[in-house]
Amino acid sequence: MATLLLRLVGPMQSWGSTSRFDERDTCKEPTKSGVLGILAAAMGIDRENWTDLEPLTHLVMGVRHDRPGVLRRDFQTAGQGTDDAGKGRIIKADGKSWSDDGIVSQRFYLADAAFLVGLEGEDRPLLESAHQKLADPTWPLFLGRKSYVPAESVFLADGLCDHALKEALAAYPWLGRGDPPHSVLCSFESADGSGRMVMDQPLSSFTERRFGARFVNTEWLELSREVTHVSV
Repeated sequence: MATLLLRLVGPMQSWGSTSRFDERDTCKEPTKSGVLGILAAAMGIDRENWTDLEPLTHLVMGVRHDRPGVLRRDFQTAGQGTDDAGKGRIIKADGKSWSDDGIVSQRFYLADAAFLVGLEGEDRPLLESAHQKLADPTWPLFLGRKSYVPAESVFLADGLCDHALKEALAAYPWLGRGDPPHSVLCSFESADGSGRMVMDQPLSSFTERRFGARFVNTEWLELSREVTHVSV
């Protein structure tokens, strides 16, 4: 059994699971579909490629909330403006139609959050490949949305270890500021169907966007006493 660790730290992060149309939500922690999307981008797995993505979906995920962040809301507008005659309409993306409609979109995000994510699996070569590609990703990596870039590298040089998920998350240096706490809130994917249900388990390629249920338990994880500062 091996575990791959990822550092997700940035001024803005958004991990939507129920977003529809003009309102985009965010969960309080990274979603599995979002984290696997990061790995897919690093490994050069196309959005239509289910064959290479499917093995990643069997990894078991855990999230350590080193800095939970603050929930914020942003407003964005689309389809509003004026033409040369001063009329309240703008051309659409197809280059032909005009629109008088404007849409105000609410977009929620986490500000100043820091998470340590662990992915556990028995396929060590797969985790080794993902670890190597995080150091030199094929495509840019984002924290949920393309405009939300990491403030620190997602790649951790010592982020691949031969430990179970919980042990790996407990042993890794704290990503927060100041002195580390005695324990940190963590979420672990459940194998027995207990805990809260989340709909972020990919069932197909990202192009098809089909997601199923998985179950997550939340607990306080005691950090190893050696943890004193963030690892660089």
